[in-house]
Amino acid sequence: MQTSRGVMSGLTTTPMTQSSTAIAEIKNYILAKGLQPGDALPTESQLCTDLGVSRSSVREAVRTLVALDIVEVRHGHGMFVGKVSMRPMVESLLFRGLLNPGDDHRGLRDIVEVRITLDNALTEPVTQAWKNRQDPELDTLVEEIEEIASKRELFTDQDRRFHMRLLEPLDNHLFLHLTEAFWAVHTLTVPLLGAPRPEDMVATARAHRDMFRAARAGDAQAYRQAVTQHYAPLLTALT
Repeated sequence: MQTSRGVMSGLTTTPMTQSSTAIAEIKNYILAKGLQPGDALPTESQLCTDLGVSRSSVREAVRTLVALDIVEVRHGHGMFVGKVSMRPMVESLLFRGLLNPGDDHRGLRDIVEVRITLDNALTEPVTQAWKNRQDPELDTLVEEIEEIASKRELFTDQDRRFHMRLLEPLDNHLFLHLTEAFWAVHTLTVPLLGAPRPEDMVATARAHRDMFRAARAGDAQAYRQAVTQHYAPLLTALT
């Protein structure tokens, strides 16, 4: 396997085991070949030959890379480049949020505060990207959110689509991926509170419309106010 050796392994000065060498070289191979999610990788046997390491080392390396969502194993079909998503971070943050004896809400408060900080930091690019922009999809989502909230029902799927759609026009898609990751952790941990209350659903739904209205008007101040309104019911529940 011809790789840009050292791209990954050069990041550490500690001795490398066969498994860690295999991990670094598989990453290097993906980068050197310019592979994208879904592209095929060499077989396990080919990796052993190319890397000069044992089958057990390759298998251990693949297990690690699968856990990181860098490699995907499709039984009967082979190995492929994974989605390289934020899933590992989501799982880690979710577990970390549960490791707070004596304060069940500390981990969730931290996550909500990060979401608020990120949303506020993105105010200028969001309001610039959406000023005077027409988008039937977001109009429909806002209407669906308000209708579902009026029935005192959760609008989880619509909420995710709303926040992701707001960030799609931005040039830096890492913002979108980070927001989705924190949204996922947030959504998975909120049930621990027994929340939200019916009145909170209505207030949060209204905040979604206010965020979108402010974004479309290019009004940064109104957008920040709507972000504050969006998280206010949850922050109240966490205090």
